[in-house]
Amino acid sequence: MRIALRTAAWLPLLLLSRPESVHAEWQIRPGIGVNVLQKTTLGPAQPSGTIGRVSWGAAGALIGNVLGVEADFSRRSGFFPAAKQQGAGIIQGSSVTTLTGNVTVALPSHLVEYTLRPYFVGGAGLMAVRIDQQLDPFDVSLNMKTTNLGGGVTGFLTKRIGLNWDVRRFRSFGGGPELSLSRSTGSPQLSFWRANMALAIRY
Repeated sequence: MRIALRTAAWLPLLLLSRPESVHAEWQIRPGIGVNVLQKTTLGPAQPSGTIGRVSWGAAGALIGNVLGVEADFSRRSGFFPAAKQQGAGIIQGSSVTTLTGNVTVALPSHLVEYTLRPYFVGGAGLMAVRIDQQLDPFDVSLNMKTTNLGGGVTGFLTKRIGLNWDVRRFRSFGGGPELSLSRSTGSPQLSFWRANMALAIRY
């Protein structure tokens, strides 16, 4: 299994190093987004699809003619709605942070040189969940494994500067330590969609 994971991690880099990938470019994409359609077993029961504050983050990518690799970071505070009531199980603050390594597959650059370039993206990484409740023993602090899958488009306004829009779904897997009923209604799980808009800077 470890050999397979290492092969999967190095394969995109090997493909990008081939002669036909000499036109690979670096992109940095700082952006903001919103998270929707969240489902979770963590904390007190929440309405499905709750929208909280905007998320912020950045991605760094090495984009080849078709294949690319990407590192994506995102954080959102107030992921779980806070309440003004007092007592056990009452959320005072929360955050969800994701860091993933991904592979991208895009239309060949020469086909979309002067228009939007669509791509698919998928990968895996870590999801850090923090929930601060009124009573400290009921707080939640978990680091879970996550996958993300989605797609987007990038268009450049100048040779260096452009805009990026992307939508992807994050989903934890592998569960985690069993928590008390006041902190989780089952094995820890969290999934949500993120819609993101970013500034694309090309090098």
